[in-house]
Amino acid sequence: MKKAKEKLKLHPIMTFLIYTAVVIIISGILYLLGVGEVTYKINKTSLEYSQELVNVTSLLNLSGIKYIFSSTVSNFMNFAPLSSFIILLIGYGVMEKSGFLKTFITTITKKLKRNTVTFLLVLVSIISSIFGDLSYIVLLPIGATIFKYGKRNPKLGILATFAGLTCGQGISFIFTSVDSSLLSETLLASKVIDSSYTLATISSVLIMGVAVIVLALAISWVTEKYVAEKLGKYQVSEEEKEETIIEKRQVRGLLFAFFAATLYVLVFLYNIIPGLPFSGALLDNTQTFFIDKLFSYNSFFSNGFIFIVTMFFIILGLFYGIGAKTIKNHRDFVDTLGHSLDGIGNTLILIFFASLFISVFKQTNIGTIVVASCAKLISNVPFSGLPLIILLFLVSIVTTIFVPTSITKWSILAPVVVPIFMNAGITPEFAQVIFRFGESVSMGLTPFMAYFVVYLAILNKYNEDKSVGIIEAIKYQLPYSVITFLILLTLIIIWYVIGMPLGINGSTVL
Repeated sequence: MKKAKEKLKLHPIMTFLIYTAVVIIISGILYLLGVGEVTYKINKTSLEYSQELVNVTSLLNLSGIKYIFSSTVSNFMNFAPLSSFIILLIGYGVMEKSGFLKTFITTITKKLKRNTVTFLLVLVSIISSIFGDLSYIVLLPIGATIFKYGKRNPKLGILATFAGLTCGQGISFIFTSVDSSLLSETLLASKVIDSSYTLATISSVLIMGVAVIVLALAISWVTEKYVAEKLGKYQVSEEEKEETIIEKRQVRGLLFAFFAATLYVLVFLYNIIPGLPFSGALLDNTQTFFIDKLFSYNSFFSNGFIFIVTMFFIILGLFYGIGAKTIKNHRDFVDTLGHSLDGIGNTLILIFFASLFISVFKQTNIGTIVVASCAKLISNVPFSGLPLIILLFLVSIVTTIFVPTSITKWSILAPVVVPIFMNAGITPEFAQVIFRFGESVSMGLTPFMAYFVVYLAILNKYNEDKSVGIIEAIKYQLPYSVITFLILLTLIIIWYVIGMPLGINGSTVL
């Protein structure tokens, strides 16, 4: 019976193809039905509203077919995970092939309990939201490797890491570039009601800090007590069974690697600190906040982040190899560069069809209309207080499935939601917190999120005997989403009922 089900299960590439065809057909039907919705924008100068009617764009016609054929290649080439993933794998391959990863992970984890390793991995994944979406590419392979060299199922490391990254997407006690963009939208919308209203960058630091710790503990518990049992016993290979003995040459390799990497990091850090002689070369100094100087679209740091991390990985692997004598000449080094790219063909095809699926869906405007419809729903409800808060939380969960990008969603919701909340006596900063918490619940459940395909690709890499489908990959994340839902909703209710401060100069009620 199990084998029969396995034969019927579609490969994720075929699933993306079918999903793409379904989206095209649905777009044609919705277009014929005249489906559309109004979105609202606020003029920054006059604070007056402007309306724009957004209709479904049909791809089931000649112009739709032209769009698909003319844009598919460029959409694939510009698909964010593609180049980032390939470039980072070069550096990752050097670390792995040289032996650095095995030695380093064994050294730092051999005296730690399994639960502690899982908790630290999840905690780092949640906190790494400061680096934006690129954290998926950096941490997912590392999560798999940490569990592999810990003689545990690498899939469990991938699932825990992805859960930390997605469930922690909207939770950051450190002010990020995404928070800065959202804050601008929130502040603009608040001016409609109170032109003198101000928002602090640390207005929600307290509730976010509590959410980070509680969620890290909960995700770790779900991983160890539920998901690990569902995956079953992991068969350790003969190579993995061998005990890793740290010899003098390996210790020397680690010392070489850390010395070289420390110099690299110091030079890098100096160039992102403003105000020092010849410093700040990697910043966009046209921005106001430091986080925006660091992560704006025009900053050298933001544009070169993946290459910066890749070079860091290469330095660690190369100097470890020199010290441990696993890299003896330039030919050995060149071999390590391509190590992680072996057999990457299926991954590239998977990314291609994922990029096609996502670009087709965006072109239809269906996601935008769903968000605008939810904004309209909130504007028409007759209640306020806690029911209104819960409604926004649920709306954020639903809209994230169709539009994972935080800024895109909030730019549609904020002009409607923030004034309604202020009229109900609820602060704009609390509205933004509720929105961000809702995102965290469903971010790991949507294949429309660009980096979902990276999660899917790495899962399949460590599941060679059979393919992991899209539905199966989503099912793995369901337990994490449920626990995140319960925890974050509970925190929202507690903060509102008790009236606790969200952070410094941040409250739940006006």
